[in-house]
Amino acid sequence: MKIRGLLIATAILAVLTGFLYWSDHHKPSAQAAKPEADAAPSILKLDENSITQLELKKKDAPPILLTKNGSNWKITEPKPFAADQATISTMLSTIASLNSDRLVEDKGTGLQRYGLASPAFELDVTEKDNKTQCLLLGDNTPAGGGVYAALAGDPRVFTLAEYHKTALDKTLNDLRDKRLLTVSPDKVSRLEIAGKNGDIEFAHNKDEWQIIKPKPMRADTLAVSELVSKLTDARMDLSGSDKAAMKSDSTFAKDAPVATVKLTDESSTQLLQIRKAKDLYYAKSSQVDGAYKVDSSLVDSLNKKLDDFRNKKLFDFGYSDPAKLEIHNSAKSYSLIRGGEGWWDNGKKMDEDSVQSLISTLRDLSAEKFVDSGFATPEIETTITSDDGKTVEKAEISKSGSNYIAKRDGDSTLYQLAGQSGDNLLKVLNGLKPASAPAKPAK
Repeated sequence: MKIRGLLIATAILAVLTGFLYWSDHHKPSAQAAKPEADAAPSILKLDENSITQLELKKKDAPPILLTKNGSNWKITEPKPFAADQATISTMLSTIASLNSDRLVEDKGTGLQRYGLASPAFELDVTEKDNKTQCLLLGDNTPAGGGVYAALAGDPRVFTLAEYHKTALDKTLNDLRDKRLLTVSPDKVSRLEIAGKNGDIEFAHNKDEWQIIKPKPMRADTLAVSELVSKLTDARMDLSGSDKAAMKSDSTFAKDAPVATVKLTDESSTQLLQIRKAKDLYYAKSSQVDGAYKVDSSLVDSLNKKLDDFRNKKLFDFGYSDPAKLEIHNSAKSYSLIRGGEGWWDNGKKMDEDSVQSLISTLRDLSAEKFVDSGFATPEIETTITSDDGKTVEKAEISKSGSNYIAKRDGDSTLYQLAGQSGDNLLKVLNGLKPASAPAKPAK
């Protein structure tokens, strides 16, 4: 009986094994014959660089035509405008590889129920060979997060993720280049401002800015660079109605002048005029027609005083230690030279910490304000050599009542030093000392 039962079980197992083998080998062909309803094929597969024209059509708005001009894009309809290249680049990237979320119908017969019979948005994409494809976007999907989509002439209906629609469905203002000045900030060589604080002019030399008007002065390079960035980042405020955002030239001319700015690079000079109407500011640029509303923060940056752009640091050697430091006062005189891993004064090795404290104190010396008088007999004289001997800075510091007044060699500016920095310098100078003698080995 046991043997008979075993034989029956073996036979059943063989039948099951054969059935599973047949099922596994026939399932792919059955699936291939009938694709899944939820398959998510791509809608468009294009070479991004081959696209030469885009036309956006929306209900209740004139069509927008974008054409490629060399490597850049421009708006040609409904009016010629410079285009925002970054926004269009994002559109092209989306179009070139546009994937659906899922296939709704293989052969859509009732486009009306998807909002595709009279779509809310159409995008015509033209390639170099003049082949054009038209993308249609209809109603939002019932569950949200998507929109129905189709290609003109293609019976299929898809769903498309909402973020794809956001990347493609743009208004004219979305597509416009809203920069008021198109010069690159790192190419600007001259900046001129005519405003409430008079005429100020800056010139860029190597890696530094200098004030050249009202007279030559050291400039705070970071402060001037921030202003240049603010100007080149200035954008038209196109929010609200067109009437509020833009003015005609004749209306702009009647507003109260605020400032006029000129930015010059190697090839051109760009002009920006700013005027005030009630509580709003408008700017007219040499790069675009019309005058546009701008943010008040731009005006705040231009209304800064001359001293806000001046270099308040007494020394420029920065965060690299100098190679030589000569400092004298009535009590002491030092000629410190860096050699090897230490500092030396007339052949005597100096205590590293005390020298570094002196360097840090000199580095931090800055003006709390600029003054016209008060400099008398110098109490401290300093010469700092840095940048492999290429830069030599000399400065003198005198006492004026409770304050210290400093001036640099070859510079008429008088720096009233901040706080107690003059007293601190004398204290640190008195703390300079030779290095400790090495300990003798124990016997």
